[in-house]
Amino acid sequence: MTRNAKINTLLLLVVAALAVLPLALGLGEGKEEPFAGADGQAEAAITELKPDYEPWFSPLYEPPSAEIESALFALQAALGAGVLAYYFGVRKGRRQGAAQALAEAGAARSTPES
Repeated sequence: MTRNAKINTLLLLVVAALAVLPLALGLGEGKEEPFAGADGQAEAAITELKPDYEPWFSPLYEPPSAEIESALFALQAALGAGVLAYYFGVRKGRRQGAAQALAEAGAARSTPES
């Protein structure tokens, strides 16, 4: 097993552990919404500390349900991951193309012309 394969396997295990451990340890039990986002938790903390607080802004679009909000967030994350993957793929392709062009130019110079 190569060094890169070992690192990739280790990273995959760490990611799997981060996804499974909170569920296995029951970290969200006993709450109305066990794994609510930070926005909801911040709102609850603010209203607990200062009940008469008025927000400065209101959302431009309020999804009709939490499932739709979650789906839109997942779509946003997927689009962002796609853009990043495309960028890094193009960058790697350009680097490989430049290396191949240099190798071909070096090979052309080293072969004697007849």
